[in-house]
Amino acid sequence: MRRLPMRKIAEALRLRATGFSTRKIAASLNVGQSTVSEYLNRAAREGLSWPLPEGLDEATLERRLFAPVGGATRRGLASPDWAAVHRDLRRKGVTLSLLWEEYRAAHPDDGYGYSRFCDLYRRWEGRLSPVMRQHHVAGERVFVDFAGDTLDIIDGKTGEVRQAQIFVGVLGASNYTYAEATWTQGLPDWIGAHVRMLAFFGGVPEQIVSDNLKAGVTKACFHEPRINRTYADMAGHYGTAVIPARPYKPRDKAKAEVGVLLIERWIVARLRKRRFFSLAELNAAIQELLAGLNAKVTRHLGASRRELFEQLDKPALKPLPASPYEYAEWLERRAGLDYHVEVERHYYSVPHQLLKKTLWVRVTARTVEVFHDGQRVASHVRTSGNRRHTTVAGHMPASHRRYAGMTPAEIRRKAEKIGPNTAALVDLVLRTKTHPEQGFRACLGIVRLARPHGRDALEAASLRALEIGGLSYSSVRSILRNNLHRRRPETPAEGPAITHPNIRGASYFH
Repeated sequence: MRRLPMRKIAEALRLRATGFSTRKIAASLNVGQSTVSEYLNRAAREGLSWPLPEGLDEATLERRLFAPVGGATRRGLASPDWAAVHRDLRRKGVTLSLLWEEYRAAHPDDGYGYSRFCDLYRRWEGRLSPVMRQHHVAGERVFVDFAGDTLDIIDGKTGEVRQAQIFVGVLGASNYTYAEATWTQGLPDWIGAHVRMLAFFGGVPEQIVSDNLKAGVTKACFHEPRINRTYADMAGHYGTAVIPARPYKPRDKAKAEVGVLLIERWIVARLRKRRFFSLAELNAAIQELLAGLNAKVTRHLGASRRELFEQLDKPALKPLPASPYEYAEWLERRAGLDYHVEVERHYYSVPHQLLKKTLWVRVTARTVEVFHDGQRVASHVRTSGNRRHTTVAGHMPASHRRYAGMTPAEIRRKAEKIGPNTAALVDLVLRTKTHPEQGFRACLGIVRLARPHGRDALEAASLRALEIGGLSYSSVRSILRNNLHRRRPETPAEGPAITHPNIRGASYFH
C-alpha cells in the first residue's frame, strides 16, 4: 500500500471528526476507500483522533502510525536479516516457509510468527527497486542488450573517429555484470560478445533473455518470435535457450535495462573524456572499471555483485563446452540447374539429386557446409568470391545429363531461336567452363533477357559482349541497361571535325 503524506492522514482524521463517511473522505483526498480505512484504523489503535495533541509534528505522527520495518517490537522480538533472506530465496528450492522455519529454530522464544514474518519481508522487499524485487533463480537467466551510448575510437593513421557499441550482460540472481565494446551491433559481433561473456562467467545459464535486436531475432512476435538460426546454433552449442523479451513488455528485460543504465553511468561516463586508438585499448579500460563495479558492495543487500555471484550464480551455472563456439552464418539457398549453390559470389556443388531443392548452408571462416532436411550433404573449403565454381565429381550426374530436359544442347537451341550472336555467346560461355553445367546459370540468364528487352536488343548486346569479351550474364545485362548496344563505333571522318580561323592545324607546327 502506498503511504500517504502525514498532512493527508491528518486531513482524513479532521474530515472523520466532522462526520464524513469513509467514501466521501476517499473522494476528497483522491485515494482509495481501503487506504482511508487502513489509516483511520491505525490512528484508532494509537488512540489518535482530531484534533491531534498539541506539539505532535509529522515525524512523531509517522513514528506512531508506522513502526520501523524489521525493527524490534515492544516484545523485543528478534529481527531477521532480510538481505540474507532475499539472497537465499534466489537459490533453487528455497521458499519463504523454509527460511521462516530456520529462523524460528534459531529464535524459538523471541521469533515472529509465520504470517508476521512474511508481512515484514514483503515490506522490506517493497523498499527495493522493481528490478531487485523480481524473483530470479540462481543460474537461470542472463539478460543481454546493447547500450544506447557509444564511445569514440580514433584511427591513428587517418584520424577518422569511429563509434564503438557497448554490449552488456547481467546475470539475474547476482546482478553480476559483463560489458565489452564492439564495432557494430551486427550478427558476428553479437555472437562474439556472447561467447566472450560466457567465458567471463565461466559457465552457462539455462536461458539467455535478449531484446528483439535484428541480429538475434529474425521476426519479433509477442507469441512466437523467430530466432536467427546462427543465434540458435550458438545457443545449442552451449546447451542454453534464447528467450526474446516480449515486445512492449519492458519488465521482461528490466535487468538488462538497469544494467545498461549502470554501465552508462559507471563506465561510459567515466571514459567519455579519454582518447582510445583501438578496440583492444578501449576494452582493457572497460574491464578495469567493470572489476570495480562488480566489487562494489550494494547498499540494500550488503554484498558485492562478485560475492553474490560466487554464492548464487556460479555454483548453479552449467559447465562450458570443451571448445568455444565458432561463428557460423546460416544462409538459405536453392540449388540451381547446375547443382551448385551461391555463397558470397562463389558456387559450391551439391548432389545433383537436390536440383531446385531449398537447402541450408552453414558458412564458417574456413568451411562451407550444405544441409538438406537436417543432414549434411556437402562440405567444401571456403573460397573467395571470384564467380567461379567448386565442384565435387561425385555430385555430377552421369554423362553431364540434366534433369527436367536441360542439357547444353537444349540451351544452345534456345539461344539459336533468338539469333546467331546470342547463340555464339552462349556457345562460347559453355565451352570456356570446365564442366558445361557450370555455365548453365549464366546462359539461361542471358537467354531470359530477351523477355524484357526483346530479341533484337539482346542480339545487339550479345554482339557487343563478344567484341569486348564480356562472357557473363552480368555483362550482357549491364550493356542492355545502359543502352550500350545502341552505340556503335563510328569511322572517323577525314579532316578536322570543326573548321574555325583560330584552329591552326598540324601544318602550322612544321
